[in-house]
Amino acid sequence: MATTHITDVTLRDAHQCLIATRMRTEDMLPACPKMDEVGFWAMEVWGGATFDACLRFLKEDPWVRLRQLRKALPNTRLSMLLRGQNLLGYRHYADDVVRSFVKLAANNGIDVFRVFDALNDVRNLRVAFEAVKANKKHAQGAICYTTSPVHTLENFVELGKALADMGCDSIAIKDMAGLLTPTATVTLYEALAEATKLPIHLHSHSTSGLASVCHYQAVLAGCNHVDTAISSFSGGASHPATEPLVAALAGTEFDTGLDLNLLLDIGEYFKKVRKKYHQFESEAHDIDPRVQVYQVPGGMISNLYSQLKEQQALDKINAVHTEIPCVRHDLGYPPLVTPTSQIVGTQAVMNVLTGERYKTITNEVKLYCQGKYGAAPGKISPSLRKKAIGHTEVIDVRPADLIPNELERLRKEIGELADNDEDILSYAMFPEIGKQFLEQRKNNALLPEPLVNKTTAAQGSTLSEFDITLHGENYHVKVAGYGEREGSQQACFLWVDGVPEEVIINLEEFDEVPTTSGKKRTSGPGDITVAMPGTIVNLNVEVGQQVTTGQALLVLEAMKMETEIQAPFNGMVAGIFCQKGDKVTPAQVLMHLAKEN
Repeated sequence: MATTHITDVTLRDAHQCLIATRMRTEDMLPACPKMDEVGFWAMEVWGGATFDACLRFLKEDPWVRLRQLRKALPNTRLSMLLRGQNLLGYRHYADDVVRSFVKLAANNGIDVFRVFDALNDVRNLRVAFEAVKANKKHAQGAICYTTSPVHTLENFVELGKALADMGCDSIAIKDMAGLLTPTATVTLYEALAEATKLPIHLHSHSTSGLASVCHYQAVLAGCNHVDTAISSFSGGASHPATEPLVAALAGTEFDTGLDLNLLLDIGEYFKKVRKKYHQFESEAHDIDPRVQVYQVPGGMISNLYSQLKEQQALDKINAVHTEIPCVRHDLGYPPLVTPTSQIVGTQAVMNVLTGERYKTITNEVKLYCQGKYGAAPGKISPSLRKKAIGHTEVIDVRPADLIPNELERLRKEIGELADNDEDILSYAMFPEIGKQFLEQRKNNALLPEPLVNKTTAAQGSTLSEFDITLHGENYHVKVAGYGEREGSQQACFLWVDGVPEEVIINLEEFDEVPTTSGKKRTSGPGDITVAMPGTIVNLNVEVGQQVTTGQALLVLEAMKMETEIQAPFNGMVAGIFCQKGDKVTPAQVLMHLAKEN
């Protein structure tokens, strides 16, 4: 009988890390018969960012996906990742929403609920665990692993004991950034196993290059539950590959009992599938030892590159990497996992692009400083807290204790667009895109974002990726974008063998000068612009309205975080050049204020 059990994460976390969560259900289902035959302890197929991606990009109903996978995998436990009181969204929900969501997830096919809180605040896990147990499913408490002056072995052991006391059936070590070393892995595993007497599952990402060794050492130390991904979706920001571990343990007392030939067939299938999504390939597909310094998870690295590339500021990536640990320190060392990774990452980008630390503070940082996400692991910088929230009261209770039941309100808001309770919860998770999805479904207008064929892309656009030979050395070059510089110069951002480089081009040497789209930013003191691309989610003022310094003019959503754009001085709104729902860039003037005399 196998002594090492594998949980496969290919259909959730692996493609989330490598192709931006874009794998469609139609590409999952053909592999399911063989995957169901393998004998995985479980398959993680739902939760995390998949719910968001289904609604926002793929135009799939995530609940339908779950039911289809349940039917296609009758012999395998299905697992999901749940963010505690945050569920699958980016805010805390009322307890009635949490209970309803867990019940429906269980009814639709989830067997194992891996539940975590980004701050390791167990108060934010209690209701979710109660709901899982009430539905007679497996409750797995996850510890978000990170390193900092306040994250000690003793701290993690106490957290493990608290999870055991809450009735967890097992505990997962969630190493989302790949920070674990082999020695630290064994030490933590042995301490948690001894203190809790529960099965310990190891979940680590390959970002730093250490995860495979950590898995192997943990197994030798007695850990008999590990997460892996099929080889064609492994490595980099993803996870250790399944096949090598199965081969390494074959014939030993730790044998997984899995059929390597069957796994090879599955790997070949997904190798072809991955090519279909080439346009979403993350730059974080190789080992990045910087994670040990910056502690930035692979998915977060990919998102940062994407955001900076979009606004032609890829040259700022190293400055952002340096700023992230500083912001994390100021916020009391939160682990960098959704949603705190977005909170810290977005604020770091803001600090770099505005040229002044905390000149612009996101709404989520303000809520964090108020305690609305839970208790920070360490002390929040007093100066940052004062700048973010002034004298606003800081709460010390469980955040959801302050949220009244909201399920009935949500039911009334969405009205006849919802065909069932699942639709109501889709709307609850993501009000804007959830409602849009339901409206498009009603009008038979669901169109997923297009997939770009490599050949078509090459024929229909300028060359952006190529191989060159220089002085006998071969280099793979990928053009990432362009940025403006002073005078007649332009910056060209390249990836050379996976390393970001900046090349300055003197435009006077060319007959035709590349142009950038969008309205040019002006230098007037009353011109209101943004520091990063995003979507206008709210306009708070009207033309002719008097405003005061610091008053919120509009709300921008960028990197899934919301930021208030405030008036720089007292004056009158002389012009508004955007509307709710517009996608905007730093090159655009959104409003103009006339200064008060």
